[in-house]
Amino acid sequence: MNSDSESSQYQYLSWLLTDDVKNNEQSVECEENDGVKKLLNEATASKSSEPKLGETPQTLQLGEIPTVLDRFQAVLKRRLQIQVQEHPPLFPWETQLIDYPDFVDEPSMTLVPSWGWMVQQSKLKLPCALPERVFQQLLEQCQALVTSSVPLGAKLVQVVENFFPNESQALNDIAGLVLRSTYRSASTLEIIPNIQSDYSDLQLRQQMALSLMAAKQLLENLTLPLSVTSPVVERQWLTTVGNLNIRVEYQSVGKLTKLLVQAELPVKGTLTLRGSGTLAMATSSTPGYLSVELGCEQLNPTYTLEVEFPEIDEQPLLFVINPTV
Repeated sequence: MNSDSESSQYQYLSWLLTDDVKNNEQSVECEENDGVKKLLNEATASKSSEPKLGETPQTLQLGEIPTVLDRFQAVLKRRLQIQVQEHPPLFPWETQLIDYPDFVDEPSMTLVPSWGWMVQQSKLKLPCALPERVFQQLLEQCQALVTSSVPLGAKLVQVVENFFPNESQALNDIAGLVLRSTYRSASTLEIIPNIQSDYSDLQLRQQMALSLMAAKQLLENLTLPLSVTSPVVERQWLTTVGNLNIRVEYQSVGKLTKLLVQAELPVKGTLTLRGSGTLAMATSSTPGYLSVELGCEQLNPTYTLEVEFPEIDEQPLLFVINPTV
């Protein structure tokens, strides 16, 4: 009987999560508990004790023992239910019982996606894809160094050197190889023969080459060169909500020069054009075309263009415009 009772207790513990508990059952439990204890005592006494000499032994019908057990198990179940209701368990991080809301208000559920600019990787010509974490850090470094005036080779090394500490010589050697090669297709890349491999499976020098290739293409995408002979440049950048199309034009009438930026936005956004103490900004509340311009007597050596889409990213995308006369 002890083994059966112990097994039943474990079963009832599991039932506590699904069964409802009523407070008014406590009084019923007390009454039944007393009755069950009496019946159990009688059953135990009749089973284990020997009758005394001269006394008539008391007998217990076979059908009464299952009834006693059933009533005992029912009382035990109610007691456990009431105990859990009065002293509910707490999560490890809780010190007291807390009522959590059934739902969260919709405004607080509106989260700003992180780095909506990163899908541009699908537009790059790479033998295999970079992990999202690696590509994000590369893009961050490119944004930080895109306005730097150092040569492109040195800029590439600075972008990726945090990934490969104490490998300056190898990075410089591979950066030179990246600059000398067009890398138009995977077949021209001899340093990474297996383009089906994941980035993490590549050798260290292969990872260097792949990272430098990605950095070179990102910097090229973010740089808009202009000249009198090539007064118009266009760029396309893929975002999580569609394409961003940019057209930058250098206009000159007599001594007056003007820099005009036209953009086709996939969502509402802001364009900010800066150059040597001057600034022009335009904002659109809907997707579509938006333009901004700066006029000056002569072109500055460097302009920057920030494109901000609050709906898809916390940080703006920074382009550098390099006009040459």
